[in-house]
Amino acid sequence: MNPIYDNSNTFAKIIAGEAPCVKVYEDDLTLAFMDIMPQKDGHVLVVPKEQAVTIYDLSAEAAQACMLTVQKIGKALERAMGVTGSTIFQHNGSSAGQTVGHFHFHVFPGPLLVIKDHGVQFEEVGKLKEIAALIISQLESPHA
Repeated sequence: MNPIYDNSNTFAKIIAGEAPCVKVYEDDLTLAFMDIMPQKDGHVLVVPKEQAVTIYDLSAEAAQACMLTVQKIGKALERAMGVTGSTIFQHNGSSAGQTVGHFHFHVFPGPLLVIKDHGVQFEEVGKLKEIAALIISQLESPHA
Protein backbone atom coordinates (compact mmCIF):
# COMPACT_ATOMS: atom_id res chain seq x y z
CA MET A 1 0.00 0.00 0.00
CA ASN A 2 2.60 2.60 1.18
CA PRO A 3 0.80 5.87 0.42
CA ILE A 4 3.01 8.93 0.40
CA TYR A 5 3.19 10.51 3.85
CA ASP A 6 2.33 14.22 3.95
CA ASN A 7 4.44 15.96 6.61
CA SER A 8 1.95 18.83 6.71
CA ASN A 9 -0.97 16.72 7.99
CA THR A 10 -2.59 17.87 11.20
CA PHE A 11 -1.27 15.03 13.36
CA ALA A 12 2.30 15.50 12.11
CA LYS A 13 2.02 19.16 13.13
CA ILE A 14 0.66 18.18 16.56
CA ILE A 15 3.52 15.71 17.10
CA ALA A 16 6.06 18.36 16.05
CA GLY A 17 4.52 20.90 18.44
CA GLU A 18 3.44 23.11 15.54
CA ALA A 19 -0.29 22.71 16.25
CA PRO A 20 -2.06 22.58 19.61
CA CYS A 21 -3.76 19.59 21.18
CA VAL A 22 -5.28 18.63 24.50
CA LYS A 23 -2.74 15.99 25.49
CA VAL A 24 -3.74 12.99 27.57
CA TYR A 25 -0.56 10.89 27.42
CA GLU A 26 2.82 10.87 25.71
CA ASP A 27 5.84 8.60 25.64
CA ASP A 28 8.83 8.29 23.30
CA LEU A 29 6.85 6.54 20.55
CA THR A 30 3.21 7.61 20.93
CA LEU A 31 0.91 10.50 21.73
CA ALA A 32 -2.71 10.41 22.92
CA PHE A 33 -4.91 13.49 22.75
CA MET A 34 -8.54 14.54 22.75
CA ASP A 35 -10.29 14.62 19.38
CA ILE A 36 -11.28 18.27 18.77
CA MET A 37 -14.35 17.08 16.86
CA PRO A 38 -15.39 14.26 19.17
CA GLN A 39 -18.11 11.90 18.15
CA LYS A 40 -18.75 11.24 21.83
CA ASP A 41 -17.54 12.75 25.13
CA GLY A 42 -14.20 11.17 25.95
CA HIS A 43 -13.15 10.51 22.32
CA VAL A 44 -9.35 10.09 22.42
CA LEU A 45 -6.94 9.61 19.53
CA VAL A 46 -3.74 7.56 19.84
CA VAL A 47 -1.03 8.19 17.23
CA PRO A 48 2.49 6.89 16.69
CA LYS A 49 5.23 9.48 16.39
CA GLU A 50 6.46 7.49 13.41
CA GLN A 51 5.39 8.59 9.93
CA ALA A 52 2.78 6.10 8.75
CA VAL A 53 -0.44 6.65 6.85
CA THR A 54 -2.09 3.28 7.56
CA ILE A 55 -1.58 0.30 9.84
CA TYR A 56 0.16 -1.44 6.95
CA ASP A 57 2.89 1.23 6.96
CA LEU A 58 3.72 0.95 10.68
CA SER A 59 6.88 -0.68 11.92
CA ALA A 60 6.43 -3.53 14.39
CA GLU A 61 7.88 -1.32 17.14
CA ALA A 62 5.39 1.50 16.49
CA ALA A 63 2.48 -0.94 16.21
CA GLN A 64 3.35 -2.48 19.58
CA ALA A 65 3.81 0.94 21.18
CA CYS A 66 0.42 2.08 19.89
CA MET A 67 -1.31 -1.00 21.27
CA LEU A 68 0.29 -0.52 24.69
CA THR A 69 -0.83 3.12 24.72
CA VAL A 70 -4.34 2.17 23.60
CA GLN A 71 -4.50 -0.28 26.52
CA LYS A 72 -3.42 2.40 29.02
CA ILE A 73 -5.77 5.02 27.60
CA GLY A 74 -8.71 2.64 27.26
CA LYS A 75 -8.52 1.48 30.88
CA ALA A 76 -8.15 5.03 32.20
CA LEU A 77 -10.92 6.30 29.92
CA GLU A 78 -13.36 3.66 31.16
CA ARG A 79 -12.68 4.60 34.79
CA ALA A 80 -12.77 8.35 34.06
CA MET A 81 -16.07 8.18 32.21
CA GLY A 82 -17.67 5.64 34.55
CA VAL A 83 -18.26 2.93 31.93
CA THR A 84 -17.44 -0.76 31.94
CA GLY A 85 -16.39 -1.05 28.30
CA SER A 86 -14.90 0.86 25.41
CA THR A 87 -14.75 0.87 21.63
CA ILE A 88 -11.51 1.06 19.68
CA PHE A 89 -11.26 1.43 15.92
CA GLN A 90 -9.19 2.88 13.09
CA HIS A 91 -9.55 3.50 9.36
CA ASN A 92 -7.02 2.67 6.62
CA GLY A 93 -7.26 5.02 3.67
CA SER A 94 -9.68 7.76 2.72
CA SER A 95 -12.04 5.31 1.02
CA ALA A 96 -12.43 3.61 4.42
CA GLY A 97 -13.16 6.90 6.21
CA GLN A 98 -9.67 8.01 7.24
CA THR A 99 -9.69 11.83 7.25
CA VAL A 100 -6.12 12.53 8.44
CA GLY A 101 -3.25 10.85 6.60
CA HIS A 102 -1.48 9.69 9.74
CA PHE A 103 -2.23 6.32 11.33
CA HIS A 104 -4.38 6.65 14.46
CA PHE A 105 -6.69 4.77 16.77
CA HIS A 106 -10.00 6.17 17.99
CA VAL A 107 -10.82 5.23 21.59
CA PHE A 108 -14.40 5.79 22.80
CA PRO A 109 -15.92 5.18 26.22
CA GLY A 110 -18.72 2.64 25.99
CA PRO A 111 -20.52 1.53 22.82
CA LEU A 112 -21.06 3.41 19.57
CA LEU A 113 -24.84 3.49 19.99
CA VAL A 114 -25.09 7.27 20.22
CA ILE A 115 -22.34 9.15 18.41
CA LYS A 116 -22.11 12.34 16.41
CA ASP A 117 -21.08 12.42 12.77
CA HIS A 118 -17.33 12.26 12.15
CA GLY A 119 -15.46 15.56 11.84
CA VAL A 120 -18.49 17.83 11.94
CA GLN A 121 -18.64 19.79 15.19
CA PHE A 122 -15.78 21.29 17.21
CA GLU A 123 -15.93 20.87 20.98
CA GLU A 124 -15.08 23.68 23.39
CA VAL A 125 -11.45 23.40 24.49
CA GLY A 126 -12.45 23.87 28.12
CA LYS A 127 -14.67 20.79 28.02
CA LEU A 128 -11.91 18.77 26.31
CA LYS A 129 -9.46 19.84 29.02
CA GLU A 130 -11.90 18.80 31.77
CA ILE A 131 -12.33 15.33 30.29
CA ALA A 132 -8.58 15.02 29.64
CA ALA A 133 -7.91 15.86 33.30
CA LEU A 134 -10.27 13.06 34.38
CA ILE A 135 -8.49 10.56 32.12
CA ILE A 136 -5.04 11.73 33.22
CA SER A 137 -6.04 11.35 36.87
CA GLN A 138 -6.93 7.73 36.16
CA LEU A 139 -3.62 7.13 34.36
CA GLU A 140 -1.87 8.38 37.49
CA SER A 141 -4.18 6.45 39.84
CA PRO A 142 -2.68 3.69 41.98
CA HIS A 143 -5.47 1.46 40.56
CA ALA A 144 -4.23 1.97 36.97
